[in-house]
Amino acid sequence: MSTLKTVRVSADVISRLKAVLGEGGWSQDPHRLAPKLLEWRDRWSGATPLLALPKSVAEVAAVVGICFESATPITPQGGNTGLVGGQIPRGEILLSLERMRAIRGVEPLDDAIIVEAGCPLVAVQQAARVAGRLFPLSLASEGTATIGGLVSTNAGGTAVLRYGPMRDLVLGLEAVMPNGEVFAGLKLLRKDNTGYDLKQLLIGAEGTLGVVTAASLKLFSVPSSRATAMVGLARPADAVTLLARAKQESAGGVEAFELMSRMGISFALKHIPGLREPLQTAHPWYVLIEAIGSEPGSAEAALERLLAQALEDGLIQDAAIALSQAQAQMFWRLREDQSAAQKPEGLSWKHDVSAPVSKVAELIERAGAEISRRWPRARIAAFGHVGDGNIHYNISEPEGGDTAFEADREACALLVHDIVDALGGSISAEHGLGVMKTEDALRYKSAVEIEAMRSIRRALDPKRIMNPRVLF
Repeated sequence: MSTLKTVRVSADVISRLKAVLGEGGWSQDPHRLAPKLLEWRDRWSGATPLLALPKSVAEVAAVVGICFESATPITPQGGNTGLVGGQIPRGEILLSLERMRAIRGVEPLDDAIIVEAGCPLVAVQQAARVAGRLFPLSLASEGTATIGGLVSTNAGGTAVLRYGPMRDLVLGLEAVMPNGEVFAGLKLLRKDNTGYDLKQLLIGAEGTLGVVTAASLKLFSVPSSRATAMVGLARPADAVTLLARAKQESAGGVEAFELMSRMGISFALKHIPGLREPLQTAHPWYVLIEAIGSEPGSAEAALERLLAQALEDGLIQDAAIALSQAQAQMFWRLREDQSAAQKPEGLSWKHDVSAPVSKVAELIERAGAEISRRWPRARIAAFGHVGDGNIHYNISEPEGGDTAFEADREACALLVHDIVDALGGSISAEHGLGVMKTEDALRYKSAVEIEAMRSIRRALDPKRIMNPRVLF
C-alpha cells in the first residue's frame, strides 16, 4: 500500500469553505473520511484537511472559486471505485458530490435522462426501466460508482461492444470549470456542429478540467428478447473467431462478449459463495455471450444457431445457454466477481489494456509466454471485454506467497505495456491513468499529443488546482 505525502491547506481557506458549505456540507471526522481515503485494492491511502459535500451546483462553484482564487488543490471523488489512484487525495481538498444525486428528469421522446453527478449508476438504470427505457452502461461496481466519476473516467463496462463507452452515451454536461464558472451544457441534442465540443474534453479528463455536476444521457429501447450463454474453448484465438461469427449471426445483436481464463474461474469458484461450475467439464478458456433481439425468442434462436455450428466445426468445446434468469445471473457473477475473487489470492499485478480485436489473442499469448518465462510460478488470471479489445491482464502472486513479488510489479508492467504498444494498443483501456499510469503514459504517447494535452490543461486550469497529480 502506498501512502501519499500530504500538502498543506491554509486555515483561512478551510474556514471560508466551511462557511459557504454550511451545516452538513463538510466533514473532518476521521471515521467519516476513512473509507474515502483508501483505494479499494488497498494500494493507495491518502489524507485531506476537509471533505467538501456541496448540495448544489452553486455550492460546487463557490468551493472551486475559493480554491482557484487561493491556488488550493482539489481532488474530486465519485464512488471511490477507481483502480488507478486518481481519486485519493494527497492533502488536497476532497470534493464529493454524494449529496447531489437527483434524477432531474426523464425525456422518453428524446430517449434521454438528466441526472446529477452523485447519482449511483444503478439508480439511473432503475429510473430508465421505470420509463420503459434502457440505460446500457453496466459494470461490477454499478451499485457504488457514480455518474460524475463514470463520465470523468469515460467508463466502459460490459456493453461497450454494442453501445460504446460513456463518451458515446453523454448528450450534454453541466460542470464547474477550474475558475469556478458554470458550464451549462445539459443539452439533449444528437447533433450540434458548432465548434469545439467541450463536453468531450471533460469526458475522460479524470477531473483535471473541471467538476462534472450533472449529465444528460442517452436511453435506448428495451430489447424484446435476451439470451445468455457460457462457452468453453481451447484458446483466445477461437474466442475472436467466435465473436465475428456471433456478430454476423445476431445481426449486430451481441451486447456482451466476455473472456475468462480457467484460473480466474477457479478463483471465483473458490472465493465467491453460491457459484458452481458453469459447464460439465473444465476448459482452458471461457466466453460469456449475451445477445439481444427485437422479436421475442430471436436472441435465443440466434445463440442456438451460433453455438450449434461452432460445436460442429470444433471451434468451441462446450456451451450452455441459460434456461432461467437465475442461471444467467450465475454466469454473470462468474464474470463480474473476477476481481473480487483475485483479491484473497494475495498481491496482484493488474493491467487494464486494450488492443485491436484482431490482436487480442496475440496479446494474451505473447504476454503469457514472457511472464511464464520470467516468473514461472506466477498465476495469470486474464479476463475482459474481447468485443472491444479490452483485457484485464492480471497476474496473482505464486500460491503460498512470494516476498519478492511486489518488487517486480513495475518490471511486469513494462513488459506487458511494451507488448501492448507494439500491437497498436493502449496501456489504459477503461480505468484511466490516475497516479498509477500518468508517468508510464509519457513513454508511449507522442510529444505532439502530450504537448497538446498540456496546452489544453494550461488554458483551462492555469493554476493546476484540479486533481494536480493526474495526467500531464
